[in-house]
Parts: sequence; structure tokens; C-alpha cells
Amino acid sequence: MAAALGEEEVDNDDYYSLLNVRREATQEELKSAYRRLCMLYHPDKHRDPELKSKAEQLFNLVHQAYEVLNDPQSRAIYDVYGKKGLEMEGWEVVERKKTPAEIREEFERLQQEREEKRLQQRTNPKGIISVGIDATDLFDRYDEDYEDVPGNGIPQIEINKMHISQSIEAPLTATDTAILSGSLSTQNGNGGGTINFALRRVTSAKGWGEFEFGAGDLHGPLLGMKFFRNLTPQCFATAQCAMQFSSRGIRPGLTTVVARHLDKNTMGYIQWRWGIQSAMNTSIVRDTKSSHFTMALQLGIPQSFMMVSYQRKFQDDNQTKLKGSVKVGFFGTVLEYGAERKISRHSILGATVSVGVPQGVSLKIKLNRASQTYFFPVHLTDQLLPSAVFYATIGPLVVYFAINRLIIKPYLRAQKEKELEKQREDLAGDIATKRQEAEAAVLLMQESVKRIIEAEESRMGLIIVNAWYGKFVTDNSKKTRKSKSD
Repeated sequence: MAAALGEEEVDNDDYYSLLNVRREATQEELKSAYRRLCMLYHPDKHRDPELKSKAEQLFNLVHQAYEVLNDPQSRAIYDVYGKKGLEMEGWEVVERKKTPAEIREEFERLQQEREEKRLQQRTNPKGIISVGIDATDLFDRYDEDYEDVPGNGIPQIEINKMHISQSIEAPLTATDTAILSGSLSTQNGNGGGTINFALRRVTSAKGWGEFEFGAGDLHGPLLGMKFFRNLTPQCFATAQCAMQFSSRGIRPGLTTVVARHLDKNTMGYIQWRWGIQSAMNTSIVRDTKSSHFTMALQLGIPQSFMMVSYQRKFQDDNQTKLKGSVKVGFFGTVLEYGAERKISRHSILGATVSVGVPQGVSLKIKLNRASQTYFFPVHLTDQLLPSAVFYATIGPLVVYFAINRLIIKPYLRAQKEKELEKQREDLAGDIATKRQEAEAAVLLMQESVKRIIEAEESRMGLIIVNAWYGKFVTDNSKKTRKSKSD
């Protein structure tokens, strides 16, 4: 991100050049230059209307430059990112005693937050599209059970399930927000949909409450409430209760979660769920700049399990992550490993291989594009076949590197060239503007010199017409140097 930012941070408003001082100038040097230019460009010192207008424009620019360079934090931000860095929202909450390196990190964080807010806009849209693919015929057809099955020899790959969900938020007041969400699901020819409406109110700085109503042809009407509360600065709790109305009657449900900060990077969770699938779950999550670790234990009906997962975060421009997890329970054992990587400014691509008993082997491909998620679980085989594991691991890597080299990199290169061309056009316009400002400054200085000459002539003062600086060399000095060299 820093590399991409460096190409966009070119700023032609050089405040140091405007004040005619060096970049290492002290506060006293800045103040002296500011006072001198204010006397030169002050609009009241010019009688000609055109020169007065130009003087006013230059006077405002000088004042703006001094306001920035006179403040230590603003000057540090300007030195790193130029004028665009000063336009970033959020600097008012940043500690003022920051080094240039810390200011660079803060700028990147604030820019990322601004881009995310701009993408999500006020409605904060979120969506998930999941397409399940059955590709078991690629591997299971070579088993003995498939030897005598007639066919044309071409493996059959089918889409056996699909799920689409979308939600938007609409702020009503400073404390009230309306949330509308819906989903459609289908599996093996059967499916349905639901729609939900929720109203969330922030009750205080420590908590909020939410009321939810839903309807659909899968489970029937739904009424629910959810509450969040900060118990202490290190601990919070949530409670969610719901009543599902169906042809079998009313099915109530209750879920509570208590979480606490164990240290700066570690959270502990305890969850109790009562209803159709009652369970108790406890987990510890440790998230640092370079890793993410989770350990969870659940006791419940119908599933009890223990899970451990670890994710390694690499500090590169592509935000590469490697992850792995092991899950053991009454349903069997599942081993998962995978990776994800940033492929563009707002897109992250990931792939995970799942190997389990009795689930078999699956490949899960996920693409996050801003606030939209596209998920493609591909079921390869119901058995533990080494060939399926091998192709599920190597196949995505080969496809990724091929697409990255043939499509993604050429596309990003073309976008970069367009941005550079736009910067050249903007730079040409800025140069023309700066040239006009320089010509105006010369005219103003000529006008100022003219006034000084007239004042000196009126009182018979001294006027220096020409001046030479340096050491005058005579013929005698030349001869002396020549004799010494001989």
C-alpha cells in the first residue's frame, strides 16, 4: 500500500519554496520569512486593482504555508505525505508526539479506514454468494464400484446447492439504525428464502439493543431480541433470544456470550446456547500483528468438538496469510490448511483444503471483494484419496500463478499507467498555475522596488543601481599566481 501511495502523494504545493526557506529551517527562520513576504504581498500595499488581486492570492498562500510549517505535527505530516496527507480525516485524535515513521503508519491506517467507509457508504451493504459444487465423479469414478457403470467417460460436475444473502443498514437518527436482510437457498432442487428486518438503538456509550422480525417459507415467522453491554473496560456480554413459529409449534432459543480481555492481544469467550442445538462453548483467541491463534472446546447436542487453528500473517504488500486447523469431535476429524492473498486494492483471494473422516476431501475457494464475499466449496471425494489431496493443493496454486501472471499483473500495470498519465496531465496544469503565480510575484516585487526607489528619490537617498558580488582579480594577482606555479 505504501508503494502505491508513494506514486499518488506527489504534491506541487511546496510550502518551503513558497516561503523561500530550506526544509531544515528553524521556527525563527520560518517566522522571519513569513513576515518579510507578508510585507511584500500585503494587498493594502498595492494600488493597482489587478496587482492587488494577485497580491491577495499570494498573501493567502503564504499564510497557509506558514500555518502548516509552524505546527510541528502538521509539518511532520506534510514532510511525509505533502498536502494530501493534511486533508486526511482523523488526525485530530492522533497523539501529537509522533515520529515520522509513526505518522506514516497512522496515515496508512486512516487512509484504509476512509476507503472502507467510502466503499460501504452509508448503507453498509454486505453480501454472500455461495455456490456448492459436486466434483466427486472426478475421483470416485475410478473405484471398483464405478468400473461397470456405463458412460461416455466424461466426469460429471454438478452444482448441488446455492445460497445468496444480502443486508443493508440505513441510519434513521444518531442512535437508531434499520437493518434489512434477505437470503435465498437451494439444495438438490429444493429451496426457499427468508427476509428479516431489525431495528437497532444505541442506548448509551456502553451498550445497544436490537429487535428483529423475520419471515420465510423455510422456518416460518421469527421474533428476536439482542442486547450488547460493556460490563467493564475489559469485559462485555451479549444476549440473544428468539422465538421461531412453525407448523410444529413455537421453538424458543437463547444465546449468551461473555468475553474478557486476558491481555493486550488475547480474548477469552464463554458461550451458552439453549434451544434446538443446545451447547456450551469456550474459546481463547489471540490476535497479533504477525499471527492469529484460536482454541475452542464445545460440549453440546448433537455436536461436541475441540478445535485448534493457527494463522501466520506476513508483513508484505499482498498481506499473505497461511492458516491451518484441526477439529476433532463426535462427527469425526477434520484437517484444514490454506492461504489467502490480496490480489488488488479491494480484493482478497483465498483457498482452503479440507480433509476429514468421514467427510472426505473438499476444496474451498473464497473471494472477498470490498464487503461482498463469494464462496465456492468444491466436494472432490467422500474418501481419503491421496490424489484428491494432491490436486486440491497443487491445482489452486498453478491456477493462481497463471492468472496472476497473465491477467492480474497486466491489468494492474495498465491501471498504473492510466494513473501516471492522469498525474502528468494534472502536473502540467499545476505547472501552468505555478508559472502564473511566479509571474505575479515578480510583478509585485517590481512594484515594491519601484515604490522604494520613488521614496528614496523624494528624500535624496542612496539608490544602488548595480551591484557585483565576489572577489575582484587584477592582472598583478594573476602574475603572482603564475610565478608561484613556476
